[in-house]
Amino acid sequence: MKIEATLLTPETPIIKIKIGDKYYPKSILTEENINIENSDKEKIISRHLITEGMVLLDTQMHFSTSKTVIFEIDEESVVMNFIYSSNVETKIEHLEGEKYSKENTHNIFYTENFKASFNIPPFTQTNYLSIILSKEFYYNVINEDWQLHEKFSKNILNKKNSYLTSKYLPFTPAIQWVTHEIKSCTRQGALKRIYIESKIKELLIYQLEALNTKPSVQENIDEEDYTKLLEAKKILDNDYRNTPTLPELSRLISLNEFKLKKGFKACFGTTVKSYIIKLRMEQAKELFQNKKATVSEVAYKCGYKDVSHFSAAFKNFYGFSPQKFKLNTDFIKIWLIGFSLLF
Repeated sequence: MKIEATLLTPETPIIKIKIGDKYYPKSILTEENINIENSDKEKIISRHLITEGMVLLDTQMHFSTSKTVIFEIDEESVVMNFIYSSNVETKIEHLEGEKYSKENTHNIFYTENFKASFNIPPFTQTNYLSIILSKEFYYNVINEDWQLHEKFSKNILNKKNSYLTSKYLPFTPAIQWVTHEIKSCTRQGALKRIYIESKIKELLIYQLEALNTKPSVQENIDEEDYTKLLEAKKILDNDYRNTPTLPELSRLISLNEFKLKKGFKACFGTTVKSYIIKLRMEQAKELFQNKKATVSEVAYKCGYKDVSHFSAAFKNFYGFSPQKFKLNTDFIKIWLIGFSLLF
């Protein structure tokens, strides 16, 4: 399988990868990083994780003038796609979909031979995460349990280009967290391969769950309100420490409180309050895992003025206290260090 991306005018290769199509669980996972910058403050930063049958692309681009990127995959592939930016015009040969990208949305598609052009507007931070799987790799990830997506699986078997769902769906909190874990992974060697593959399986579960709840998500929510709800979610994502009250959030997005509460629950499967707690608790977990922070420090960094309120929320969310979590985390770190020495 060959994967190539080229920036037009002037023609600049961004991605040029060639891998086998077979699934080898013991194949090595390699990493490469691309950093292209010029004096006009235009830049392309791309991180690639590569193994037999799988390529993960985490790419960010920013241009001062409109640019076009041509992207090609020369063989059958299943692509798990996560879009972090809006208004990128997309044209894909033999695959009909939405003309412009929407921020914080995802989908899965199958192509026999992929060729697309992406017109990127100026002064826009563009970011996407794409996980490209050979058909055999995908078979192993899903264990050929085609009943999970019967129509999509038939299209794959019949070599018919198609999306898993006709429209890109908004990120759920779970999808947002797992993609964050993938982006921030620092493991090396065999552990990294095991970790990334487990996260791909986890993401697939969450994407299929989002598909199965899609009818209720879009029910009675028009396009304008849906856009406003995505804006509300973005406001919470950007600053979960100092979140606005429900009336304040309602005014910020110009949507009444009733529609905000009902629509947020329908679109994202949780209430506004529960979503804020989830964001804070996931950040707390990361702080405990990656830094030698005290419970008081983590509470403050997650938006809690009262440590006891933070501890109660943490225990309610994870089932044990922050202190116990810290002890368990320290034990796991010691175990992993010892385990890694075996390789």
